Amino acid sequence: MLPDSKLRNAIDFDSIVLDSISTMQEQAVAPVALDINSRIASRVRTLRTELGMTLDALAAKCDVSRSMLSLVERGESSPTAVVLAKIATGLGVPLATLFDDSSAPASPLSRRADHISWRDPQSGYIRRSISPANFPSSIHIAEIALPAGARVAYENGAHDVSIHQQVWVQTGSIEVTVGSVIHRLAEDDCLALQLNEPTAFRNPTHKAALYIVIVATEHSRASRR
Repeated sequence: MLPDSKLRNAIDFDSIVLDSISTMQEQAVAPVALDINSRIASRVRTLRTELGMTLDALAAKCDVSRSMLSLVERGESSPTAVVLAKIATGLGVPLATLFDDSSAPASPLSRRADHISWRDPQSGYIRRSISPANFPSSIHIAEIALPAGARVAYENGAHDVSIHQQVWVQTGSIEVTVGSVIHRLAEDDCLALQLNEPTAFRNPTHKAALYIVIVATEHSRASRR
């Protein structure tokens, strides 16, 4: 049996995790969902325009239909995480970039109130952006709540930029499949990977898992010319 002090700490930690997941779920209700869809729409449209790409060109590059891209850019669709990952790949940016608020002033500071959440309509996972929006940094941090039994699979392949990711489990346990290798992560485990092959996240347990994702991008020499 745990000493009273350690037991209290364990209970306090569990309470913090439950509060965090509850807060993320509350932030992901309809009004916020509408706001985040508008934000994603603006980011996709702006990034595509900056690259001088037409909808048809982007559709061909990311393997997402032109009609779906059009709906996303108008904020009239709630795209899944898998679709957004394909669009991000076509735009040559990490997925995290699509959640930035393009209208927000660039600042090195991100307050708790700025940490908007987004819920994947397919898997139900909730993603909370942590990093400051629009700040010129190659690093993005997000907090993910993955429901019991949920699975998300990304068709990662060659990118115009090198994207590295580290996954740090806060509570619960998950399975991360990179290519054909399965990594089973428990509380406080951290996995480093590069997003250059198919990757899947799965929660095989009966309890929600909470983990931190740190993404770092590095442009190749060819892309900087």
